[in-house]
Amino acid sequence: MSAKESIEELRNKINYHNYRYYVLDDPEISDAEYDRLLRELQGLEQKNPELITFSSPTQRVGASPLQEFVPVTHTVPMLSLSNAMSQDEVLEFDERVKKLLKSKADVEYVVEPKLDGLAVEIMYDDGRFILGSTRGDGVIGEDITLNLKTIKALPLMLIKNRSYPVPRRIAVRGEVIMNTMDFEQLNKKRSETGEPLFANPRNAAAGSIRQLDSRITAQRPLDIYCYGIGEIEGVTFKTQGELLQGLTALGLKVNPHITLCKDIREAVAACQKIESMRETLPYEIDGAVVKVNWLDLQNALGTIAKSPRWAVAFKFAPQQETTVIEDIQVQVGRTGALTPVAILKPVRVGGVTVSHATLHNQDEIERKDIRVGDTVVVQRAGDVIPQVVKVITARRTGGEQKFIMPERCPVCGAEAARSSDEAVYRCTGMQCIAKLKESIRHFASRRAMDIDGLGEKLVEQIVDKGLVKNVADIYSLSHKQWSELERMADKSARNILDAVEKSKQAGLERLLFALGIRHVGEHIARVLVSNLKTLERIENATREELMDISEIGPEVTDSIVQFFRQEVNRKVIAALQKAGVSFELKQSVKGGIFNGKTFVFTGALEHFTREEAEKIVQSLGGRTSTNVSTQTDYVVVGKDPGSKYDKALKLGITVLKEVEFKHML
Repeated sequence: MSAKESIEELRNKINYHNYRYYVLDDPEISDAEYDRLLRELQGLEQKNPELITFSSPTQRVGASPLQEFVPVTHTVPMLSLSNAMSQDEVLEFDERVKKLLKSKADVEYVVEPKLDGLAVEIMYDDGRFILGSTRGDGVIGEDITLNLKTIKALPLMLIKNRSYPVPRRIAVRGEVIMNTMDFEQLNKKRSETGEPLFANPRNAAAGSIRQLDSRITAQRPLDIYCYGIGEIEGVTFKTQGELLQGLTALGLKVNPHITLCKDIREAVAACQKIESMRETLPYEIDGAVVKVNWLDLQNALGTIAKSPRWAVAFKFAPQQETTVIEDIQVQVGRTGALTPVAILKPVRVGGVTVSHATLHNQDEIERKDIRVGDTVVVQRAGDVIPQVVKVITARRTGGEQKFIMPERCPVCGAEAARSSDEAVYRCTGMQCIAKLKESIRHFASRRAMDIDGLGEKLVEQIVDKGLVKNVADIYSLSHKQWSELERMADKSARNILDAVEKSKQAGLERLLFALGIRHVGEHIARVLVSNLKTLERIENATREELMDISEIGPEVTDSIVQFFRQEVNRKVIAALQKAGVSFELKQSVKGGIFNGKTFVFTGALEHFTREEAEKIVQSLGGRTSTNVSTQTDYVVVGKDPGSKYDKALKLGITVLKEVEFKHML
């Protein structure tokens, strides 16, 4: 037998035994025998390095750290599910399905546990794993191929079998999770080494899968369950049940608690059964997913903007516990908002220790009559954010104290004011340290200027030591100043300096978002830049000019005008420019297929939301606008296009139907 044949045989054996161990939980050989096979393969590959392949079992870990995650456009959008919060809403879902199908006959459903993890897509070509990505916004995710390779339950080669041939190409959808016991052990180790703890298993899984260094991901106990597909070539399935059987036969891990139901009544019963198992499962779930079983019916039902019409997520009631409010403290955000937070006697809620809960504002506190010393019911909203549900007034002793929002900021002492049109009190102090810290955290965040490494602890230090008075000061800090901070060695200081320098080229859209202008999120920043092109024009825009822009309303307009009227803000912007921060519009992809092209979307799109379509264009190097002009290259029309369509025809601009736009992609 040749070396190539021996290597191929060993790989097939190892892949098969990985499947038996990690997917079926039914190993056929001992750990020692498995290790012997792997060592034998490693030895042969070392002698024949030209035969090493990306999908070899020996290549799961070891690649060099990435500089950044590369965008990946999903061939078929990864839609999110609409929610049903009660059994009645599940029954209403069934009624909608029958109405859309124009049939009164019972519909078959498949019910699956809704795992609380991170949705991913895994692409296989001729059975070989070639690409893995996050869900992202449903249209564009991030390339996490190297990290997914480290998950041993995920096959690098699909298993060949007679029942289900290997597709020429298949995009498998799955959920990366961390089992509860593994999560607790991971947090225990992090506690012993002084590292920050993960809030819950979902955060731990998401944080692990988004590491730039796959060697770190490999050390995390991640698991994966597959539940569906996107693109597929060479094989067809008739039902969701058959699809899941096919995935299992190909060596992919599928959740065992899946029920085929002949009608909606059985589907509701299956949801109730999964909910009753919730506390005994080794992982966290937050609901059950009900899917129409027959795939031709799924296709007939189609999708709406962000979710399929053929599936619904039945959300279980949030898990609740009883505890005591020991204190109420006020936190100050980057916009100066004062938020009361309940300090709780620690209690386990849904597998996570909860010691804080947001109380939102003074009105909410008064509405629920929440007092310091009260015994309260708390829950994790959406199984994530802790909140106080109600007060158990029967347990009051008379010693409870009412809370009154302070008249002054608890951090800087400036007056705390509340406008007539909102429930929030805000610090009016221009030099408030708490606002400064939150502003810098926001400015440096991944979706803003993306200054890697500038986290909460470093922000605390540079502000508390007086090294920065505003976000522009970040760019003036020297290597010596960074290296003198706690836990900062020479290499760490250089890494921060490199990240700060790199952020100068983040581009105008990110910069505008990073400035923290109230009501100006990523989308509004993109709209402003798309229409006004330069920061100078945005700075000096009048109310009338801003109101003329589609999607910019009076509230956003007032916020923008107020921000740029303040001399202190203009000085910060001037300092950023002096430091070398680019105010130029940055193309997402240089040389992308839409590079230099401007698109306008009008009418209701069937396969994308307007924002999703715009993001696709931008990711491929193009620009988007809300107005049709002679500078527009393409107008994409959906259902019931408006005056923009007429204007495009009048100006002789290329008009594309949505299907033509999809073909361009």
